Amino acid sequence: MPHSPAEADAQLPVRIFLLDDHEVVRRGVHDLLDVEPGLEVVGEASTAEQALARVPALRPDVAVLDVRLPDGDGVTVCRELRSRVPGLVCLMLTSFDDEEALLDAIMAGAAGYVLKQISGTDLVKAVRTVATGQSLLDPETTGRLMARLRHGAAEEQRPDELSQLTDREREILALIGEGLTNREIGQRLYLAEKTVKNHISRMLSKLGVARRVQAAVIAAQVLGEQAQTGNTADAGRTRP
Repeated sequence: MPHSPAEADAQLPVRIFLLDDHEVVRRGVHDLLDVEPGLEVVGEASTAEQALARVPALRPDVAVLDVRLPDGDGVTVCRELRSRVPGLVCLMLTSFDDEEALLDAIMAGAAGYVLKQISGTDLVKAVRTVATGQSLLDPETTGRLMARLRHGAAEEQRPDELSQLTDREREILALIGEGLTNREIGQRLYLAEKTVKNHISRMLSKLGVARRVQAAVIAAQVLGEQAQTGNTADAGRTRP
């Protein structure tokens, strides 16, 4: 009797792509995952450039990405790949227990963040977990980190600093707050991706921050205050 489409899908292996600039690490992860039933490593890369070129063609289910790379970082790769490959799940793999990198991963939409010191069994379990659509990011830890960053942004950010932004920069800041990539912002505003990058560089300088995630938190803070002000104003109006 032929299998139903659902049964056929259930039998398909989870397709995995690996990005790590250390060949020994990459080979080790490849050998670990590829022998597991239901898992298949379909491609590898040692640089961000290679990953951005290969992943859209291979269409894996899960991308295991090193955070620190010679020509960029895994968080940016995650953000870009998720905009190009809908449904792709990213699992960040790093040697460093870095809260800022964790926040960046959250903002990029990564499903998990694990240290390279993880055991082989736990890494296999992590890949299987994110492949089913579950998150490895602990909600309590994530919430605490985001609250801490928002608190810092609220203390440091002053209204006159935002007033330095042009209308276009304000538009882009709001879209960063929504989690859009440079490519998606360009499509939304009908701008070249390079133009968007230039706007963001100037905007970060005016805001006095160095990281995109800090701008995203500022955007969320400002939009939240605007929404609260709007709700207060609406509540104060008398109905005819």
